[in-house]
Amino acid sequence: MNEKREQQTRTGREPLLKRKTAVSYKTDEKTVLRGYNMSDLAEEGYSLCDAMYVLFQGRIPTEAEEKMLKYEMGEFMEHSMSPSAASAISVTAGRPNLPAAVAAAVMTFGSAHGPGAAHGYMMNKYLERARKEGKTIDEIAKILVDEYMDNGVPVMGMGQPQHRDGDPRAEPTHLKQETLEISGVYLELQRAIEKHFHARRKKEKRSYVPVNCVGAGNTALCDIGFSPNAAWCIGSVVRGYSCAAHAVYTMKKGRAWAASRNEPMTQMLDLSMIKYIGPDDRPVPTQEERQEYARKQKETGEFKKWVI
Repeated sequence: MNEKREQQTRTGREPLLKRKTAVSYKTDEKTVLRGYNMSDLAEEGYSLCDAMYVLFQGRIPTEAEEKMLKYEMGEFMEHSMSPSAASAISVTAGRPNLPAAVAAAVMTFGSAHGPGAAHGYMMNKYLERARKEGKTIDEIAKILVDEYMDNGVPVMGMGQPQHRDGDPRAEPTHLKQETLEISGVYLELQRAIEKHFHARRKKEKRSYVPVNCVGAGNTALCDIGFSPNAAWCIGSVVRGYSCAAHAVYTMKKGRAWAASRNEPMTQMLDLSMIKYIGPDDRPVPTQEERQEYARKQKETGEFKKWVI
């Protein structure tokens, strides 16, 4: 063992268990995240979103930054019968342990579905190029659009196949950034990309294609300090909660897969096979109405039928 350690020292490689971390440590009395006692953070009322900043950025966010992340995480959590949700349901039919279904769902995230880092990489690449070449944000945005479209490559962050008239989450995310007064260079670049993208498609007499949730969401996350990879992780974790709910619902309410003459053969991604039987559309209460609304829900017990 000593010879092995000496060899690793000579080659500059440390044993796995001797590697360092700047993320956390724990003792018998506490667990510390980036220098903050986790129990103290919770006692002081800091939220999951606050902890995300501490985890990925090592700092306490401003109120506006915390609100922006909370908004982004909330709107990205669910996307109905997408490849990830369908995968969670399909895997659950075999009755593995729940993490297997969540893992299968997250593994569907790629270039056509779910969160990703590529849009953030694209923005960083062209922002750095603008700095080196002395270009304005508007100039580099036009260069980006032209280079992508000239090469027949989709401009990342634009278009959503199921929301042809515009992703209902996207533009409101831009507006939320502006309302919270945390607009930055990423939003400036994204807005310029959209402008030149629409102008180019109009010139070519092609249909209108709006920004999507990844384009707007990654822009917001980058402007509040998260790296593309951190944004990717946050999106995966958030959507993972939703996929877990689809899996748990199937475990509790649905049948396990059983091949028989009475079972129809179906395609799991045929959306027509899914019938929604949840609550009717209902308005979201304001924060001022929240306490009374929640109290009445508990008193009536109506919500209990949807518990999974």
